[in-house]
This record gives sequence, C-alpha cells and structure tokens, in this order.
Amino acid sequence: MRKLFERWFAPRLRLTPKQAARLAAWHALPAVPQPPRRCVVVDVETTGLNLMSDTLISIGAVAMVDGRIALGDSFYVVLQQRVSSRKENILVHGISGTVQREGMEPVEAMLAFLEFLGKSPLVAFHVAFDETMIRRALRQYLGMSFKHPWLDLAYVMPALYPALVYSHRVLDDWIKRFNIRIDARHNALADALATAQLLQVAQTQARKKNIAGFAGLRDLEKAQRWSRGVS
Repeated sequence: MRKLFERWFAPRLRLTPKQAARLAAWHALPAVPQPPRRCVVVDVETTGLNLMSDTLISIGAVAMVDGRIALGDSFYVVLQQRVSSRKENILVHGISGTVQREGMEPVEAMLAFLEFLGKSPLVAFHVAFDETMIRRALRQYLGMSFKHPWLDLAYVMPALYPALVYSHRVLDDWIKRFNIRIDARHNALADALATAQLLQVAQTQARKKNIAGFAGLRDLEKAQRWSRGVS
C-alpha cells in the first residue's frame, strides 16, 4: 500500500524539451496501413503480480514482419528502480538488484519503447497484465494515455484449438505443446520471442480455417471472449 500511495502522490515528472519533442513525434506518426505488415510481440517483467501496487522492471519485444520473426528488429530495456525488488522476485526474472538500480532512466526507457513500437499493433499472451503495466508506466512517466490495439493469444489459441481449451491455459502449456524453444523463461525478451513463435503457429492454423490476417485473428479473439462472457 505504501508503494501505491507513493506513486499516486509523487510529483509529476517534467519532460525536457527534447523528450517532449520525441513524444510529439510519436503521436504524429501516421496510422499503420491495414492489414498491418508489422506487429510487435511484447512481454514484461515486474516487481510482482499485483496490478495496483507492483511496478514495471523490464520490457522485451520482437517485431514480426509479414508473418516472419525479425530478430534484428527487437527491443529490451530494464527500467531503473530506486529500490530493487525482493529477493524472491529476483529469483523469478533473474534481474539482479544492481542491474535494476543501474537500469535506464524510466522516461528515456518508455520513450525508447514507443519509438521501437511506432504505431504497430501489439501482441501478448494474457494481454491484461502486460497492457496494464505498460499503460500505467506510460501514464506515470510520460503523462500520456496509451490506447493501442492488442491481440491476446490466450484467447486466440483455444479458439483455434478448441479441443485444448481446458488443458492448455498458460503460456508454458502451449510452448510445450508445439515444442517451442525458450532459453530463459521469465526473461522478457526470451518470452516475447517464444510468444512470437506461438503467433506463427496461430497464423498457420488460422489459414487452414480461412481466417485472414491480423484482423481475422482479432475477430476470433473477440468471439472467444464473448463465448466466455469476457468483455
């Protein structure tokens, strides 16, 4: 609760003229043509799982262009923490206290993320967590409201593989099912790369069902949410 109040009542950070210009340049970017050729698969690591009180530690992202993973078009950043996270949390994501305290200044980190993203749509597994943490950090450090299209593979995959809807609930289940290699689970970039490979699986299965492109997958996600009674 203390961390929550500190964040709510902390003085608002002021952007330098250069930082403000970078943010304005991102807002001025044109919308992505439809269907989008490029999307960005993202994963985050945080100080914990509480959406209200925990904070963003790192962002990992990899772009997919025309359905192919663009390894040269990837992003990873650790946000500088005033106080490093608990030891048990560090054991999960492996980002040491020293690395956390020496990370990139948060305003610069979030601007760098926006510049990597451009206006490309975002993809994640269980979007609600990643989206909430990213939106909150952008509001806290840049003072902006981030409204962006997302695709949630946690709904797309069971819609494409209905026989697995009850047995495959978390990312690890799907990674194991399709023999996706992941070198460091709970590393944001490694998890983003594994999720990108899962998106390729989804795209292949979608084509077999005559579901076209990114828009088709988003429609499938919406239908799956509706069938589960999720808005």
